[in-house]
Amino acid sequence: MAIYLTKESKVLVQGMTGAEGMKHTRRMLAAGTDVVGGVNPRKAGGTVDFDGRTVPVFGSVREGVERTGADVTVVFVPPAFAKAAVVEAADAGIGLAVVITEGIPVHDAVALTAHARAEGTRVIGPNCPGLITPGQSNAGIIPPDITKPGRIGLVSKSGTLTYQLMYELRDLGFSTCVGIGGDPVVGTSHIDCLTAFQDDPDTDLIILIGEIGGDAEERAAAHIREHVTKPVVGYIAGFTAPEGRTMGHAGAIVSGSSGTARAKKEALEAAGVRVGSTPTETARHVLDLLRGAAQDDARAGARA
Repeated sequence: MAIYLTKESKVLVQGMTGAEGMKHTRRMLAAGTDVVGGVNPRKAGGTVDFDGRTVPVFGSVREGVERTGADVTVVFVPPAFAKAAVVEAADAGIGLAVVITEGIPVHDAVALTAHARAEGTRVIGPNCPGLITPGQSNAGIIPPDITKPGRIGLVSKSGTLTYQLMYELRDLGFSTCVGIGGDPVVGTSHIDCLTAFQDDPDTDLIILIGEIGGDAEERAAAHIREHVTKPVVGYIAGFTAPEGRTMGHAGAIVSGSSGTARAKKEALEAAGVRVGSTPTETARHVLDLLRGAAQDDARAGARA
């Protein structure tokens, strides 16, 4: 099992013929992703060869869906065209749109996520690394060779920290890793992923990575307290960030105690989440929890 993306997913790439689209399509194919086509109206009817795999180029998402049965799109188009690309995908019936593009204006992000939601399309991102179900499929730019299949689910605002935790816990592996993006408006939240991982029988433990700014992590903590029974381990980036200054790609701003790493850490810990002070300590918390669960299972078996 996995969440959102499996080996059965059929993937289109909007912007496949651009430099970034070409590079990452090649990597997705090498990871086993079933990339069934690209979309570029100016190159419709052509094909692109990726190390012996010939991928057709369609003039529209709808044509790609009708010809291939695609149900996922990965969006690599420039920011000015991202809203139109996602609207086109949603209108064509795509179920999952992974928006890698960064720099999308907030009003466009609001419009594209609202339209997608109304059409029943889940948006991952924008400004995200995408998601990977190791051993099955990779939609986006996450390095596929730094981990293996396993039973840990990961949801993260930060691409870099996604990769680091995947590498730290590479010997255990992951069910699915989802980089939701750190922009002010995103299509999929921590809560969405927590709910999906809670319902996934092949995910035993969940890692939540957050950042300073906003209240997404506090809302996630409230959800965990009420609805999540699986163990959750957290990490919040930004403990040393100065107050009153916009920080990094997320546009996160800390004002008073609102949005601080400490406030988020306290909210998560109050919900029973172990929160690491560094990525390495976060990985140790995961190992400790899984080791304790294995010992409990062994004792239960002995009693039986």
